[in-house]
Amino acid sequence: MKESYTSQRVLLPEGLRPATLVVEDGIITAIEEPGHQAEDFGSKVLMPGIIDTHVHINEPGRTHWEGFESATRSAAAGGLTTLVDMPLNCIPSTVDAAALQGKCSVAAPQLWVDVGFWGAAVPDNLEQLAGLQQAGVLGFKCFLSHPGTEEFAHLNEQQLERAMLEIARLGSVLLLHAEEPALLRDFTGNPRDYHAYLATRPVEAEVASIQKVLRLAQKTGCRCHVVHVACQEGASLFPVDGVTYETCPHYLYFSAEEVPEGDTRLKCAPPIRSAAQRDGLWQALQRGSISLIASDHSPSPADLKELDSGDFSKAWGGISSLQLVLPAVWTPAAERGIELAQVSQWLSAAPAELAGLSARKGSLRVGLDADFVVFDPDQHFVVGDLFHRHPVTPYQGRTLKGVVETTFLRGQRVFDRGQWAKAPAGQILSRSRACSPSI
Repeated sequence: MKESYTSQRVLLPEGLRPATLVVEDGIITAIEEPGHQAEDFGSKVLMPGIIDTHVHINEPGRTHWEGFESATRSAAAGGLTTLVDMPLNCIPSTVDAAALQGKCSVAAPQLWVDVGFWGAAVPDNLEQLAGLQQAGVLGFKCFLSHPGTEEFAHLNEQQLERAMLEIARLGSVLLLHAEEPALLRDFTGNPRDYHAYLATRPVEAEVASIQKVLRLAQKTGCRCHVVHVACQEGASLFPVDGVTYETCPHYLYFSAEEVPEGDTRLKCAPPIRSAAQRDGLWQALQRGSISLIASDHSPSPADLKELDSGDFSKAWGGISSLQLVLPAVWTPAAERGIELAQVSQWLSAAPAELAGLSARKGSLRVGLDADFVVFDPDQHFVVGDLFHRHPVTPYQGRTLKGVVETTFLRGQRVFDRGQWAKAPAGQILSRSRACSPSI
């Protein structure tokens, strides 16, 4: 079935212009001049669906924190059309093909958007990375310091080098949480004081860990991607071919100076740093040192965030923002005079490239999946109802710029002004058929 959609502002690789997207069997088959036979969205922007490569969905094992149904439903409401799930906080972690198969089986009937998976690189599974890749993971994730859960162990330097050598041999990519454990500090002082928490994870811990990654990446030839960079010093280190960085909406929107006492909704690791650091991250994005933005959506039940006590020493370190990624980035970007096309590069095209999905997703081009969003970049809204399992977010009550009106996944209208399609239409994305929607 052929459908056409037109707007005076369609965000194509060459920029915004009037155009019509022609869609057939879920694929963009033509991009034409505006026509009368198309559904007309006026001056609303048609832009590529957002691709979030850093999401903790937590199912199975911690589905009461978040699950595939609630995560992908909220994603669709936020204009996200593809997620890549992290291998931890679920039980079991995605350490082998059996664990991946279990995730696929649980996820397949629940997906409102497309989902792929990162596999784990932990001390006990370095001999099984090839099997995980064959089973369908899009790449691998490791921690260089304690991840906060007991089921997922971090790598020391020797183990990291072994993992890099194997992943380089496989031609895959390694994502790294980079904080040097020897430079992390014990919590002291008032447990409700955010700056007491901030002092436990200093800039030096990030920088030293990223330096290690750069050194070993150069030695092994491994393609590496440092996740959630929170300091400008880390993003400014001498570049090495094959190493990229990401940052997150919360590091670009909030600053340490404005964190109220006891507001544990803002606890994450690495921590939100100063306004000067925030400015430095924006500069790193604009000069290309940081290539993409991902949510690091890491939800938990409200009680684990210690909302009543406001105790930063005990609260779970994770920020929920999946549904708000686009407006949370667009709001400060627009204030800085950054164009929507650049924001789309950070939120769609670059994440697609990282996950090996550029041949299918990430831009509006003929031959790619018809994943796109109807977005009003000029309208404001106050953050209220969210569709995460636990809608605890530091954005609550904030006024953000940019409203997602409709989300199309492979040409299907999966979200439209507060309403969803009759049934989930998402698929599992994989490097093989081992993870297919039919499981």
